[in-house]
Formats: sequence, C-alpha cells, structure tokens
Amino acid sequence: MVLSAFGFSIMAVCVKLASSSGLPVLEIVAARALVSLVLSYLDIKRKGISLVGQRKGLLLARGVVGALALVCVYYALTVLPLAEATVLQYLHPMFTAVLALIFLRERIQLATMLCIVFSFAGLIVIAQPASLFAGTPSTSMPPLALAAAILGALGSAIAYVLVRKLSQTEDPSVIIFYFPLVALPLAALGLGTDFVMPTGWEWLILLMVGVFTQVGQIGLTKAMQTETAGKATAFSYLQVVFAAILGWLIFAEIPQLWTWVGGGLILGGALINLLLKK
Repeated sequence: MVLSAFGFSIMAVCVKLASSSGLPVLEIVAARALVSLVLSYLDIKRKGISLVGQRKGLLLARGVVGALALVCVYYALTVLPLAEATVLQYLHPMFTAVLALIFLRERIQLATMLCIVFSFAGLIVIAQPASLFAGTPSTSMPPLALAAAILGALGSAIAYVLVRKLSQTEDPSVIIFYFPLVALPLAALGLGTDFVMPTGWEWLILLMVGVFTQVGQIGLTKAMQTETAGKATAFSYLQVVFAAILGWLIFAEIPQLWTWVGGGLILGGALINLLLKK
C-alpha cells in the first residue's frame, strides 16, 4: 500500500509536469489510457479469459464514468496545488456511502454518518464560501478547478459502486480493461485538433503517467490479496503525505492553514468510516 500511494503520487506529479509543458489535459488522459489499455490487454490474455465480459452495459457505464472522472481529476491536478487536489479526492467515501444507500440499499452506519459530516465540513473549510468566511484571508481557489475536483471524487464514487456490482460476475482484469477501452476514444475525440506533438522528455513524462498508475494499481491489488481491506486501505492515505512533500519539493507549494484544517477533517472522516465500521 505504501508503494501504491507513492505510485499514484508520482503519477500526479507527472500529470502536473506534462500540463506545465503545454500538453492538453485530454492528451494526458489519452496517453494514460493507451498505456493502461496495452497492459490490461496483456493481463487478460495471460489469464486466458474473454475480453468482452458478461454485463457489457454496466462495463461500458463504468468505463464512461471512470473516464469523465479522470478528466476532472487531471484538470484539478493541473490547476490546484498537489496537496489540495489530492485531499479533495478523499471526498469519495462520502459520495460512495450515499450512492450505496440509494442503489445498493446499504444501511448507513454511525461511522458513515460521521464520515459524511466530517467530509462536508472539510470541503466547506477548503472551499471557503464568502457567505461563511467573510473577513478571513481567502485561499483564492479557482471555482472551476474546485468543482472539477469534487466531480472527480463523485465520479470515482459512482465507478466504485459500479465495480462492486460488477465484481459479482466479472473478472477484475476485465473491469479494469473497459476503463481505458472507453477513455482512450473519448479523450481522443474530445482532443480533436488541439493535439500537441510531445517532444523530448515529454514522451517520457506521458509514459510515466501510465506506468506509475499501473504501479499504484498493482500495489493496491497485492495489498488487498495479503491483508484485510480495512487495514490495507488505511495506508492509502499516505498519498496525501506524499503529495504534500512532492508538491513542496518539486513545485514549491506550501499548503495554507485552511487546507490543513479542511484536509484533516476530510481524512479524519474517511478514516472513521474505514476503521469504525463493523
């Protein structure tokens, strides 16, 4: 899980570096999808199973939602400081709890209620709406980037609920395969004539986006195979620590006080939901 958190953090750094060099967000998404598509295809062939799966409609829906969420997450990473963009992704347990209640009929426990309250409070502290924070120093977080980060977390939660439904009938490798299968053409179509030909080290950065995503996913999968989900997932929050350190070292980003307070509430709520559930 430590390797997984570090892999996803390096992926985020590479996304930010690629964007700062002038590459469009959709081009970065397409590059990541291409690498993931090749690696996922090879994994399915190694297992000797069917590519198409059984519940094609849900698989395609998971791919579409995942692709749109990824665009939002990558856009947020390119505009917001690394730590802020990363911590806002941990709003997804709040969204997942509500969606699971609606679509999977899962009862919300006390720990989940606390998670929702803490996460929402943390979001308010980070966003600092003028009506509630009049007279306080503003973090001047761009509204569009903030909205993209929130939508990315919501999309991740929807994708997670779909994966839980699909895991009853589908092999994990097939579920993973459908994500880049849908994301690549969607990103390519959206990019259109805005494509920028990478030069020099930009090719390496784009490759590293895909490779370190795969490193993160492999670390996550191996951890889930050798430890209980609760204990393993708890270590994923190290990604926020890595993001803060890398943001400071590489981009000279120092999170403001409100980011620490709001981020602490969001992560606290997520950990309560994770560790106090029966």
